[in-house]
Amino acid sequence: MPVSEQPGPEPSPDTAPRRVVIAEDEVLIRMDLAEMLGEEGYEVVGQAGDGGTAVQLAEELRPDLVILDVKMPVLDGIAAAERIAGQRIAPVVILTAFSQRDLVERARDAGAMAYLVKPFSQTDLVPAIEMAVSRFAELTVLESEVADLTERLETRKSVERAKNVLQQQLSLSEPEAFRWIQKTAMDLRLSMRQVADGVIEHGPGIAG
Repeated sequence: MPVSEQPGPEPSPDTAPRRVVIAEDEVLIRMDLAEMLGEEGYEVVGQAGDGGTAVQLAEELRPDLVILDVKMPVLDGIAAAERIAGQRIAPVVILTAFSQRDLVERARDAGAMAYLVKPFSQTDLVPAIEMAVSRFAELTVLESEVADLTERLETRKSVERAKNVLQQQLSLSEPEAFRWIQKTAMDLRLSMRQVADGVIEHGPGIAG
């Protein structure tokens, strides 16, 4: 007997490619970056040669990710990152040809979730993007839990320190460590800050 053909499952929205806006004033680098992203399954929905246009595109297109070069005309990448991150539009990855610590810290303070030092390879790109997306999701969770800005900053610091402890002691990845804190907080009916402080003081045994 012929088997009747069943309709296939609807495609999950999770399988849709991440939509990316890229901003880089050097055209060849921008083209290379767009090509790398396409090959890795991302969809480049907007390109800019300066930070001002990048902010505009981010506001209009609401992408899943924005990649910004540090040195750009009109508005540099750090200032653009600050505007995009301030509106919580999307996670930002910063591209820089300089590996100085102060620049990385300035980018982080501006709201960048990850950075790449040029020249980078295609294999460097995906981990940086996924790290940025993961950290942005963590930030969203923390902000939904803690309304007060000062308390939120302290909570973020505690969670970052606790994640480091869990990564070292339980051999977890950064996202896994965050999920551990999140799940433990739910299981013990504590805030994430309380769990993070407990991990810093007592280690993972807090969940025992």
